[in-house]
Amino acid sequence: MAQQPHLIDTLDALREAIARYRRVDETVALVPTMGALHKGHLALVQLAAREAQHVVVSIFVNPAQFSPSEDFASYPRDMPADLAALAGLKTDLIWAPNVALMYPTGFATQVIPTGAATVGLEDAFRPHFFTGVATVVTKLLLQCLPDMAVFGEKDYQQLKVVEQIVRDLDIPVRIVGGSTVRAADGLALSSRNAYLSAEQRQVAPTLHRVLALCGEKLAAGHSVGTVLAEGREAIGRVGFELDYLEARHAETLLPIADPARESIRLLAAARLGATRLIDNVGV
Repeated sequence: MAQQPHLIDTLDALREAIARYRRVDETVALVPTMGALHKGHLALVQLAAREAQHVVVSIFVNPAQFSPSEDFASYPRDMPADLAALAGLKTDLIWAPNVALMYPTGFATQVIPTGAATVGLEDAFRPHFFTGVATVVTKLLLQCLPDMAVFGEKDYQQLKVVEQIVRDLDIPVRIVGGSTVRAADGLALSSRNAYLSAEQRQVAPTLHRVLALCGEKLAAGHSVGTVLAEGREAIGRVGFELDYLEARHAETLLPIADPARESIRLLAAARLGATRLIDNVGV
């Protein structure tokens, strides 16, 4: 019979469950999500299960990382489907707090990151985003006190921001990045892919194809400026409205100073109709 994870929605119950694991020196991994789970999320859960004896999956659609013009109200939510997706995986707990628990009346503290959060990528287009992410991730880590937490590499800038938060605030948690899971045509799996029309879904994989081709050209020694200009044109040509396509240092996310010596990450964000897609590849 498939293992059914235990759904918890109070902080006392969460801490009691975590304390039981700690009393027998068992390790805990946290996989933070906003629900609407797909195969990419489940791959992160499986990675966590290989690394720790117990897995906690948090499901919380965080209003603090949405601007008033973004899709908080319409963001896909389906707890029964999420529970079914996690059944049979090595998931012990689902931590599903509500907004009033996470941001009670009088809540007045924010974690405002700089560094990787202020390099002109996502932050240039969503200036509110990383403060919301940093605040909720810090709360989740302190609530669950895991040995490790798993974040997907699809949100690469977010991963680097979380690594810096843990490092700067001395939070004793190991951050692990999970590889991006893709559809057969290369499109990175995302909960927001559900917004794409059938026609847009056929166009969407172009974003990854262009990134992969740009990565090949950079690896072959082509000029960064020329490669990015060609990539931007190719993305726009098929109907995307491009926010950015950039080549950045893979750790700091700062602009590349010496392409021959630095580890490079290509990152892109673009809108296809009302749907905003992000992706990245290593070079």
